[in-house]
Amino acid sequence: MVTRSDRPRRLRTAHPDYEHRDVQGGAARAAVFGVSDGLVSNMGLILGVAGADPAPAVVRLAGLAGLVSGAISMAAGEYNSMRVQSELLRYELAVEARSLERRPEAERDELAHIYEMRGLRPQIARKVADALMRDPETALETHAREELGIDPQQLGSPLAAGTSSFFAFSLGGLVPLVPWFVTRGMAAVVASVVLGIAAACTVGVLVARATGGGWLRAVVRQVLFTLVPAAVTYAVGNLVGIAGV
Repeated sequence: MVTRSDRPRRLRTAHPDYEHRDVQGGAARAAVFGVSDGLVSNMGLILGVAGADPAPAVVRLAGLAGLVSGAISMAAGEYNSMRVQSELLRYELAVEARSLERRPEAERDELAHIYEMRGLRPQIARKVADALMRDPETALETHAREELGIDPQQLGSPLAAGTSSFFAFSLGGLVPLVPWFVTRGMAAVVASVVLGIAAACTVGVLVARATGGGWLRAVVRQVLFTLVPAAVTYAVGNLVGIAGV
């Protein structure tokens, strides 16, 4: 059983003006994917329907339906996946905690062996293991990280991930839909594409800043991911409309 708070914590570095961000909680990842998925999927849906040249109300209805259903589906899926992951991690931690309680000597030897494999001399590895095993909570955290690759303080928040996903998808899905409330026809199509490109560039820049990668590559990738599906669905809708189906 984990006795410390499961709330994510920030780890300070040697530099007093910098803190590592929590990148394992799930909310940030869900927000980035949510905006991107909302933009890509709803822009494709809107332009696919618009390609058939229906009444503007039909495009608006399709866009709203795609936004609402997509946001709910995205949030539910993210929440469920994070919930299952969190439960699995908690179960593994509980198993490890029982093992530490029932056979501490074996767990101490196991930890010492891990440090030996990492290059410490056997005597030093044993001393490190002894020191870490003195406190039950420290022992559990250490075994969780070294054996299972789990940080007990960062198991993720299903609710935060689901909520972030819902609002992020809604935001991304709303961008290409806005023009259809103020204009129609080709003007609305062009406006949707322009706003979609601007939003894709923004997402790309944010991703690049968050990951430290090159902004140009991230922007080009995000724009392509947005425009290619939209172009394909628009062409399909246009063909269907011409065929009179």
